[in-house]
Amino acid sequence: MYVIIGLFLYALGIVTTIKANVGFAPWDVFHYGIVNITGLSFGTISILIGLIILIFVAFSGEKPGLGTILNMLLIGIFLDILFKIDIIPKMTGFLSGIIMLIAGLFIISLGTYFYIRSAFGIGPRDSLMVVLARKTKIPVGICRSIIELTVTIAGWFLGGMVGAGTVISVIGIGFCVQITFRVLKFDVTSVKHETLNDTVNVLKKHFIWNS
Repeated sequence: MYVIIGLFLYALGIVTTIKANVGFAPWDVFHYGIVNITGLSFGTISILIGLIILIFVAFSGEKPGLGTILNMLLIGIFLDILFKIDIIPKMTGFLSGIIMLIAGLFIISLGTYFYIRSAFGIGPRDSLMVVLARKTKIPVGICRSIIELTVTIAGWFLGGMVGAGTVISVIGIGFCVQITFRVLKFDVTSVKHETLNDTVNVLKKHFIWNS
């Protein structure tokens, strides 16, 4: 249940930052750029990119968890639902947009809390960061910066919206996550994530026990 709540909140946070209209977060710049040239929905593009990354990291030796797969599917589905019902207004002022962007980053941070707490594995994009760090021996923070800079530039060339909000998202998300985890007294290092095989084995044992 935690993982579903977390992924919904994560999608809600993404939509909120986009509706802030002051510049998208790096991955959203990339997704929106592809939307511009394909005509597919934002959620569909999110799922397809997640699937491509998931296949790549799996072949690179990173073991996905149930949460990795749910992240790939549900965030995209929730994004399309939220965009379709259109309950979040689009900001037209810079100040109101910045306030809404920061609110969206905190919603994403809360979603991250629930999502990580579920301990079902990290998402495809975070897995890519881990794979890059492991293969290149470059510090994980630098790997994340390289990935986000790359997708931002690619998305910008494809027509994605880059602005002050893009910079704020890159810098601010870490602070928002830290504040959220501190308020909720959540130690992320204490979480041991299950791989997909672990989850399947647990379900098998549960089925055998109750049959």
